[in-house]
Amino acid sequence: MLFSVVSVRAQENYIAPVRPGNEPVAPGKFESSWQSLQQYEVPEWFRNAKFGIWAHWGPQCQPGQGDWYARSMYNEGSRQYKWHVKNYGHPSTFGFKDVVNSWKAEKWDPEKLVALYKRAGAQYFFAMANHHDNVDMWNSKYQQWNTVNVGPHKDILAGWAKAAKKNKLPFGLSVHAAHAWSWYEVAQRSDTSGELKGLPYDGRLTKADGKGTWWEGLDPQELYAQNHPLSRNSENINAIHGQWNWGNGVTPPSQEYCEKFYNRTVDMINQFHPDLLYFDDTGLPLYQVSDAGLKIAAHFYNSNMALHNGKLQAVLFGKILSEEQKKCMVWDVERGAPDKIQNIPWQTCSCIGDWHYNTSVYENNRYKSARDVIHMLVDVTSKNGNLLLNIPVKGDGSIDEKEIAVLEGIAAWMDINKESIFGTRPWKIFGEGPAADKANPINAQGFNEGRIKFSSKDIRFNQKGKILYITLLGAPDEKILIKNMGLQNNADTILKIELLGSKEKVIWNRTEEGLEINKPVIIPNAIALVYKVYQK
Repeated sequence: MLFSVVSVRAQENYIAPVRPGNEPVAPGKFESSWQSLQQYEVPEWFRNAKFGIWAHWGPQCQPGQGDWYARSMYNEGSRQYKWHVKNYGHPSTFGFKDVVNSWKAEKWDPEKLVALYKRAGAQYFFAMANHHDNVDMWNSKYQQWNTVNVGPHKDILAGWAKAAKKNKLPFGLSVHAAHAWSWYEVAQRSDTSGELKGLPYDGRLTKADGKGTWWEGLDPQELYAQNHPLSRNSENINAIHGQWNWGNGVTPPSQEYCEKFYNRTVDMINQFHPDLLYFDDTGLPLYQVSDAGLKIAAHFYNSNMALHNGKLQAVLFGKILSEEQKKCMVWDVERGAPDKIQNIPWQTCSCIGDWHYNTSVYENNRYKSARDVIHMLVDVTSKNGNLLLNIPVKGDGSIDEKEIAVLEGIAAWMDINKESIFGTRPWKIFGEGPAADKANPINAQGFNEGRIKFSSKDIRFNQKGKILYITLLGAPDEKILIKNMGLQNNADTILKIELLGSKEKVIWNRTEEGLEINKPVIIPNAIALVYKVYQK
């Protein structure tokens, strides 16, 4: 998606403010304004954690056809539309509501999965609370289309929360539902050709239409939210990208829609008290048209402080933030990273495959490797960032053996080298080598991941007090030269150098040109080598 930074609007310009009588904002230090939110400080526990794992899992994983299924299945002629018609039927009779009904999560074992994620080094765990498909993954007070009422008939978030607590991991929730209003407009369409030309899809069905069906008593409009005119250029499947900030011809969301989103999210916070909260929005959700997002942020911070004796331990994420907004919350970069150290802590969110489970990624061996993940993690932490990594979960609630192998590969490297990641801070520069010398600008939310390939000649730095960690992104094939550790560049005296995971004596020499280290005889783990430099 290509979005742009949007300037902060004055509250009096909101077309759909949250009215009194809705869920209350917890009292406290923070008010629902950007100025008040700038009091935020990133907690040290998050800066130390560096690595989280995410279960970006919901009903769109059931078909196993990848991202944005609940939208693309209504896009006539698309790959997912054709697959849907072949496997489920026409979207006039079998819409996404029916996909939700088919989702049972019969193999889901949250405690087993979260334990595996912790074994791989995760220091916090994220679950998806809802996606653009608008299904709440908990016993939601304000959304009848939730996983207790439909689909698995389980409180998914309660299961994840229990597993995170058992494994003593901070618990994060991601919220994506603010855009269902425009995202589902495709469900108002009909085929433009063929035998069923003109037969409407199920996006305009009402509660009354459900008599005698499995969904009798449920209102499809509570799911699809399509009681409104189509946005400008809605017939163009890509138009939504230019309208993500609630402008450029999008049909404005109603006050009732904004208030429902607000109440759902506050209810979720009150039920689960997450340590981390992620919004898949530019800035805060709906903030261009409503104060709902600002009120949610204030409530999240204030309610968290009340749980921690007045100390704020919460972490809130948003995308494409202005410099002003980066003071209010943590900047999240999707599938990418800035190409220099950031003064304020940030996070990248990425995935080893598609965000939603995709069988073709599995079948065609297109997962990121453990090597890819570790190189990303080392690069990100050298720039003052954290990595949140999604491991796609199948509709049945399990992960496949190739994903398990990736996690085991990450765990093997972490067993040796985790001290060079957790609790570290950036050095004076993030790194050196071929990749460090290349510009790699971010595009909108991020999306610059994988453009530059790493090699053993690429070096990254982290520090912890007087200890400097030097990481080579691969096994060297010759003597190592670290130019930024030369006598002319660094006044600190080197006392000792160790290779993590090895008892072999490190042979080194420091000159004006740099720090020379002899190639080791034994490589502890070829993904990346970490030298621990003790300095005076």
